[in-house]
Amino acid sequence: MRVLVVEDQPDLADSVARVLRREGMAVDVAYDGGSALERATVVEYDVIVLDRDLPVVHGDEVCRTLVSSGSTSRVLMLTASGTVASRVEGLGLGADDYLPKPFAYAELIARIRAVARRSQPAAPPVLAHGDLRLDPAQRTATRAGASR
Repeated sequence: MRVLVVEDQPDLADSVARVLRREGMAVDVAYDGGSALERATVVEYDVIVLDRDLPVVHGDEVCRTLVSSGSTSRVLMLTASGTVASRVEGLGLGADDYLPKPFAYAELIARIRAVARRSQPAAPPVLAHGDLRLDPAQRTATRAGASR
């Protein structure tokens, strides 16, 4: 799994990256919103762990830009503002999840894995009746024992 950690406090960013790497994740770090946007245009991350209060480009704008660009990266906001209103606002910007600071690393890891699972497209329905099978993903209709 490829993760981008965007946090302007270097000690915290590096600590999060270290923990995630120990969990087998490939992790890049950006210390401001501008760098985050640059990296996200070059690398397709599974999950972006995003602080809201960032220099250069605010985390809210980073989230808006990622969502409007059609990025498939999932955004987990990790930020000091943990009020209900802040969480609702962050999710309204397009974030997939929101974890307030302080946080437990075990919960952060679990949430990253959860949002990454949701990044996999849902399997299209396969319709079957008797020996007839319609598979929209393959754009085929087959009968049992018949070749495509």
